[in-house]
Amino acid sequence: MFNDIREVLREEIVKAVAVLNLNMPADEILIEHPADLKFGDYSTNVAMALAQKTGQNPRDLAAKIAAQIAGQKNENIEKVEAAGAGFINFYLTAGFYTAGLKKILVEKDNFGQNTLFEDKKVMVEYTDPNPFKLFHIGHLMTNTIGESLARLFQVSGADARRACYQGDVGIHVAKAIWGMSALKDERPAADSKLAVKVTFLGQAYAFGTTKAKEDPTAAAEIKILNKKIYERSDGEINKLYDLGKKWSLEYFDTVYQRLGTAFDYKFFESETGKAGRETVDRGLQSGVFEKSDGAVVFKGEPYGLHTRVFLNSDGLPTYEAKELGLAKIKYGLYPYDLSVVVTGNEINDYFKVLLQVMNLLFPDLAAKTKHLGHGFLRLPGGKMSSRTGTVITAEEVIDKAKAIILTKMKETKKDIANLDETADQIAIGAIKYSILKQDIGKDIIFDFDKSLSFVGHSGPYLQYTYARTQSVLEKAASAGITFQCQGLTLTLGDTITPVEKMLYRFPEVVERAVVEYAPHYIATYLYELAGVFNNYYADHKIVSAESHSSYRVALTTAVGQVLKNGLNLLGIKTPAKM
Repeated sequence: MFNDIREVLREEIVKAVAVLNLNMPADEILIEHPADLKFGDYSTNVAMALAQKTGQNPRDLAAKIAAQIAGQKNENIEKVEAAGAGFINFYLTAGFYTAGLKKILVEKDNFGQNTLFEDKKVMVEYTDPNPFKLFHIGHLMTNTIGESLARLFQVSGADARRACYQGDVGIHVAKAIWGMSALKDERPAADSKLAVKVTFLGQAYAFGTTKAKEDPTAAAEIKILNKKIYERSDGEINKLYDLGKKWSLEYFDTVYQRLGTAFDYKFFESETGKAGRETVDRGLQSGVFEKSDGAVVFKGEPYGLHTRVFLNSDGLPTYEAKELGLAKIKYGLYPYDLSVVVTGNEINDYFKVLLQVMNLLFPDLAAKTKHLGHGFLRLPGGKMSSRTGTVITAEEVIDKAKAIILTKMKETKKDIANLDETADQIAIGAIKYSILKQDIGKDIIFDFDKSLSFVGHSGPYLQYTYARTQSVLEKAASAGITFQCQGLTLTLGDTITPVEKMLYRFPEVVERAVVEYAPHYIATYLYELAGVFNNYYADHKIVSAESHSSYRVALTTAVGQVLKNGLNLLGIKTPAKM
């Protein structure tokens, strides 16, 4: 009943309008939460919709429908009333809320799960850093969104697999290898720290990129090198390539571990090129592609798109062709029902072309593919510069945020075990929350002051609220205050508060977030829940000798549980002390 209350209300409305000799199909009845809790727990505009059809006064019709529903005496509805220009507001019973509270306390970590994607196979591809390049702040954006989506699919019943697709061949690699060769005297020793090796790779890539622009001879050499890398035709080049790729992947793994991501599949462009070229060859024969100036292209203009090259004039598959190969390889390894690809929105138009080609070549896979383009993550101008002078790495942002958090925590002089680990969790949580609290498609300015604040719309604020619940529960345990889920009821001195009215909404929010690919609904909900609980904490003595203390401790337990479950869906950890 707790999860299906919308359907219960919908059935009550259908019965009421039928008695009044009106008709409104259940799937056309809109039921929403009012913006203000004082207007009830749910509201519907069904009377206004019916008034348009029948010519009746919507306010009068709402009053009739409300009276009929009240007369039906549903055990979950305490009160129903007409309001405004014709809205009908529902107020749920205390018994409904205490049943919801018990459900949270019983299900614990499982509360919020649903079956929307039960028995479905979902692959989420995200992050996609390229070997021989640094893991920059843009990868933080993609990783955060993709990880949250994967978790949302998992709690919705899917067998969700995480995938990462990396460009380990291409002109950027050739530039890096050329730079590694040119800077061989500066190459780190085998026993050097990984950070030193990765820094050298960044320098080599930057050097190769600069020379390619300034020196025609270097540019020509890099072009030849690019083909040799792809063909694996030069032993010395292969050694440099394998070494640089090894360093890059080891480095990426350290970042993934820090961010809390573990990929099930790692795909590489060097592996998808052959399958992509074979796919393009077949498409050329069937007329999907055509030749143009020695290259093979797809003319997108007839579909309202643009032309893209799939095989260049050297006969090498482009990124587009490799994506076609990747789709086939993915499905061969894991026959998915849904493939979600998370990238920056600068390639949105490109992906539209790719999906159109897929629709012509293998429409079954095109129908199962969903591309999500996200905005850019930027830092406020002038507040931070990269150590490399060019690219701002993910670790630079995390480390700066962590340093600020450590300073704040030391100023509180609290005795916190694992201080360094906790500061890392808070810093990463702050960055992730700043990304996920907004719509995926929007650009984000990461403001260190606002994002790292322990008050306001921030990750640390939610983590601090969770830690507050745990502190209260620790105090309650010391005082010997316990509760029994089955016997849990409101006691003298307590009434249903906005806390209970927020708690039961969590499963609804999770469902909406996964259906709409929108983790920001989770973020907004958690912020609102934290707000009502902190108000409750300020107005009520939770741990006391009074009989109602047991209920209040149970309510605090439920708040901590839902905050933990929700933050986990955002990929954010919940330290017990801050």
